[in-house]
Amino acid sequence: MDVTIQKIYRHNEHILSFELVNTHGELLPAFQAGAHIDVHLGNQLIRQYSLANCSSEQHRYVIGVLNDPLSRGGSKFIHEQLREGQQLKISEPRNLFALVPETEYAYLCAGGIGITPILAMAKELKRNNQSFQLLYFVKTRASIAFQQDLEALGDSVHIHIDDEPETHILLNTVFASPHIDHHIYVCGPDGFMNYVIHTADTLSWPSHQVHKEHFSAQAIDTSQDGSFEIEILKTGQRIHVAADQSAAQALEHAGICIPLSCEQGICGTCLVDVVEGEIDHRDMYLTEEEQAANDQFTPCCSRAKSQRIIIDV
Repeated sequence: MDVTIQKIYRHNEHILSFELVNTHGELLPAFQAGAHIDVHLGNQLIRQYSLANCSSEQHRYVIGVLNDPLSRGGSKFIHEQLREGQQLKISEPRNLFALVPETEYAYLCAGGIGITPILAMAKELKRNNQSFQLLYFVKTRASIAFQQDLEALGDSVHIHIDDEPETHILLNTVFASPHIDHHIYVCGPDGFMNYVIHTADTLSWPSHQVHKEHFSAQAIDTSQDGSFEIEILKTGQRIHVAADQSAAQALEHAGICIPLSCEQGICGTCLVDVVEGEIDHRDMYLTEEEQAANDQFTPCCSRAKSQRIIIDV
């Protein structure tokens, strides 16, 4: 889908937001809060960015991009090369981090650039007259992004600034009373997310009421990886996966194309059904319960513990 960069807004030294409109003047596909789009940046570089605007808007998409020094190339390219008026190709929105419709109360927890999907959630909840708290954690006051949008949400927003102790949020207190119709949504850097999830777990929040979206995968030691075999259920075809090769790469080499997006086990795009065999789960998409069921895996990053697995594709 072709879009044009209508407006670029600088929030602080490291974060820009981009307002994208349909190049042909048409409405953009509808989306729900928590959705993201693939942005094609050339040279087969594709990156995922969450939509930060209200889901009631179809005349534009808004994404926020952090200029990350550890970037794999996407954010650096966007910050240095993109200009207003340029055209981009994007995918239609996909949502792997949706609000639970019957949520009675939502705790929206954002760290840094994780504010983008969380902000969209807050806007949707406010529009639907649903109760929520938005808890935004930043290092300094200068690093706050989307300031005007946050101010428009009023008293539902609480900003925790690391170097201003009087602003600090005590999650142990906020999460103290788990309720069957209350849900926690968290997005941000891994350390922050681990803190929020651990706090909720300590206070006995059920895992299905804690929803998360990662921006990057945690480093994994691959030095002990071995080879294994994949069998295709429908055809009986057997595919060798070398120790230095991902399952997705082996499948593609054998002519079986699995849809890929993040290639880090975050987005769930490549998820396939497993019929037989034991999986070495390395993704951050499936819950612990889903991983334990051993009936799905992400071939972009996960491997097999058994010598052979059978998949249904």
